[in-house]
Amino acid sequence: MKIFLTGATGVVGRRLVPILLARGHQVAAMARSPANAEAIARLGGEPVRVELFGEIALSRAMTGCDAAINLATHIPDSSLAALRPGAWAENDRIRKLGSETLARAATAAGVGVLIQESFAPVYPDRGAAWIDETAPLQPARYNRTVADAERAAHGFSARGGRGIVLRFGAFYGPDAWQVAELIRFIRKGWVPLPARPESFISPVSHDDAASAVAAALAAEAGTYNVVDDRPLPRREFYDLLAAELDVPPPKLPPFWLAPAMGSLVRLLGRSQRISNRKLREATGWAPLYPSVREGWPATLREMGELPRHAA
Repeated sequence: MKIFLTGATGVVGRRLVPILLARGHQVAAMARSPANAEAIARLGGEPVRVELFGEIALSRAMTGCDAAINLATHIPDSSLAALRPGAWAENDRIRKLGSETLARAATAAGVGVLIQESFAPVYPDRGAAWIDETAPLQPARYNRTVADAERAAHGFSARGGRGIVLRFGAFYGPDAWQVAELIRFIRKGWVPLPARPESFISPVSHDDAASAVAAALAAEAGTYNVVDDRPLPRREFYDLLAAELDVPPPKLPPFWLAPAMGSLVRLLGRSQRISNRKLREATGWAPLYPSVREGWPATLREMGELPRHAA
């Protein structure tokens, strides 16, 4: 396949490009700056200088491509930045306008497959019950445009293409600022966000997210969750990380503080035990790290954060 990719220099995209190339695909990747173009070329992809919001130029860039993968986002670079007014405005613009523009351009170019990134933690709080793709979404104020991005992919399917939505869980990996920030807090004895100890979190490593995108090229049109095999209660999720760091279990701020901290914090504190069964059965994909029990040591080792006696 020849594949057009956006977000190629992001934490998932830069892992995805080598996977696609190793499987014999050609990768043409959107580059919005000379630095991005150089990074894409180093990965082995073909940089394409084009903007996400220009439908005609995008269509020309995708002519001759078999598939398009949209991983474009604009995520704030810290928890503090994420809570500031307007912090998610560009991300909203990308998801609402950029995703629709790309989907229409892909249709015009005759692209057969479109994969659109989405966000699994927009599901409602379901306690310890498993959540699959049939559950209704309940986005918060800051991420309502998740629905717009998914709608663009479904529109691509309605026009005769094969539109695939991937709802990613909570990302973690050695180059995630969220993980670096979490480590700093846990070393001080605290978790940064309020949570109920028994509430479930459904993460996925950057490496597993990338392999899931590659696997999804063979999936039927539809929506798929991309998460670990074994979501964990937050108490266990944080305690496992603390144990790897060789520090005491951290304290969790009480969840009753969440309403005062805004819709983002309330959403991130939901209990979501999300199932990846549909993607596994459709594609044969399986995560390298079934849970953070296996993923935390690998992540910390790559970050150089493991205690010397454990490294």
